[in-house]
Parts: sequence; C-alpha cells; structure tokens
Amino acid sequence: MSDSLKKTVETELGRFNEPYLATDLMSARAVRSLEVDNGHVKLELDLGFPCGGYGQQLAERIRSMLEAVAGVERADVTVGFTVAARAVQPSLKRVESVRNIIAVASAKGGVGKSTVAANLALALKADGAKVGLLDADIYGPSQPRLMGIEARAKAADGKTLLPMVAHGLQTMSIGYLIDKDSPAILRGPMVTSALQQMLFQTAWDDLDYLIIDLPPGTGDIQLTLAQKVPVSGAVVVTTPQDLALIDARKGVEMFKKVNVPVLGIVENMSTHICSKCGNEEAIFGAHGGQKLADEYGVDLLGELPLDISIRKYADAGTPTVVAEPDSLIAAAYFDMARNTGARLVRQKKDYASKFPNIKVEST
Repeated sequence: MSDSLKKTVETELGRFNEPYLATDLMSARAVRSLEVDNGHVKLELDLGFPCGGYGQQLAERIRSMLEAVAGVERADVTVGFTVAARAVQPSLKRVESVRNIIAVASAKGGVGKSTVAANLALALKADGAKVGLLDADIYGPSQPRLMGIEARAKAADGKTLLPMVAHGLQTMSIGYLIDKDSPAILRGPMVTSALQQMLFQTAWDDLDYLIIDLPPGTGDIQLTLAQKVPVSGAVVVTTPQDLALIDARKGVEMFKKVNVPVLGIVENMSTHICSKCGNEEAIFGAHGGQKLADEYGVDLLGELPLDISIRKYADAGTPTVVAEPDSLIAAAYFDMARNTGARLVRQKKDYASKFPNIKVEST
C-alpha cells in the first residue's frame, strides 16, 4: 500500500508546477526526501534558490494538495534551499569563499542599475542567503550611498581588505578606499587592477552569491570581468525605452561573446506611480524588456516601477527591500531576486572543486 501511495504522491508532485523554477517538482529534482508510511507523508523539498517566506507558503500549498489525495491522512512538508556553485568560464579560478558571482549590467547609464543591484542583493539575503555586493564602478561608485556607509575600509593584514557590512550584506567599493569627494583619476590598466584587488583581496566570508554592480558601457571593466572574473551568470537591466534597449542589446551580446550566460532581463522604471493619486502610467513605453528577452531567448526576471519612495530610500542608505520589506514595491524586488536565483539553478553545477588535488611525486 505504501509503495503504491508513494508512486501516487510522486505523480502529484510531477504535476505540480513551481512558478520560479518553471517546471514541476520532480523534473526540477527538488525532492530531497519522500517517505510514505500508513498514510503519513513526509516530504522535504530543496528549491536550490533562496525562498524565505515564499518557501513556507509553498509548503502549505503542497501540504493541502497532498492531503486531498486518497489514502493520505497527513502530510508534513518542509521547503528549504541549498545554493550550489555553478559553472564559470573555463580555466578561471574561483574566488575563495564565493560560490556564485552574478554580474548586474546595463551598458547604459541612468537606468537605475545600481539600485536594482542593491535591492537584488538585499532580497537574496532576506530570503536566507549569504550575500556580498561589489561596486565595480571605479569612477562613479554608488553603493556606499545606497548602503549608508561613510566609513573607510580596513585591512585585516597588509594585503587583505575587510568587507564593510551593511544591512547584513558584505560589501566592497572604491568609495570605501578614497575620500568621497575625490575623483578616481585612473587609466584603464589601473582601473582593472583596482577591480581585481577588490574582488580577490577582500576577505569574503562564505558567500552564496556575490553581486557585482558593473559600470555602464562595454569597456575595460566589462572585458576584465569576462576574461579574469569567474562569473556564473549575468543580469541585464534596461528601461522600456527604445533608446535604452539599443544599449541593453549590446550588453547581452557582450556576455554572449565571452560565454557568460545571461540569466535574464530586468525592466526597471516599467511604470510610474504618481505619489499624489496613485495613477500608474508607462511613461517610458511598455513591454520593451519582454521584447528584448524574447529576442534573445532569455527570461524577463522582473518589471520594477518608477516610484519616488525608491529614490528616497536609496538616497537615505536604506533601499526599499530594507525600508519597506512588506510593500508592493519590495515584493517586485523579491520576485525578481527569486527569478534570478531560480534561473541560476538551471546552469550546470561546478564539479571542479569536488575533485581531489592529485600530487605526483617521483619515488
């Protein structure tokens, strides 16, 4: 009886589509363990991406579904996650204590990329992951203001930088190393050297994700990232406006040429919400992000509004996910972050670190 009931339960799980993974739970290999004994079902799921409160809601939905199955008297369902390291560009060495690096790019300035990167990192953290945020914009660092940090970074020894912690995130930026009013006057090679030092010489502590906030464009920093930084996936931020989409295409093409998988497109400033009347209007056009995603066969990870509160909280150093975690706007950021994490789950796992080091000695 238990064996046949177990098969029935597995069939039901095979029919249950998990929206972020965009497939059923069996095909997604999300079932960590399943026990059926005298009508009692014990099910453990591992979604592979940070799921926070959503995981609890999902567990309740699945419990109700299973208890409606004939022969099931009680179902205990737990939903959790384990973030696995995903494959990076061939021949590149992984950053110590960092499982996955996600690059956030726009190729065009003024689309709100840094605010998206900050809220992406904070949403992943709020959903239970260990997250870092690296500001790779050497000439115009934004993350110190977004994180509300004015202090200077300190060195653990003569070589290693200690990350600055804000809202539970481990962060690093050139803005922590120079005076906030002083420009970074550096030529190309020095810029790329600064990026590599901040990445490889920061004492990151056991991160599931390191979000890299890239500067606009497709120049030295982006090329260095592609050639020397082990990236698991990239997110391209755009607005619906045709002018922004022109540059966003360049960003997608850049990652394609350097073999970095594009996890998807984030459409920022999709609609404007009037602070007086609450009217929502697509002032930059509509569905541009979806069209770009369809064009390249990638996913639209989220559509984020243009709202005065986003700017207000960003300037105050407490981005929306921290300032109003239960708001509708924060919900859009959480949705975008879960989509990003779920798309990364689709990428190949990195098994290189699992192999033992083989040492050959002459005898």
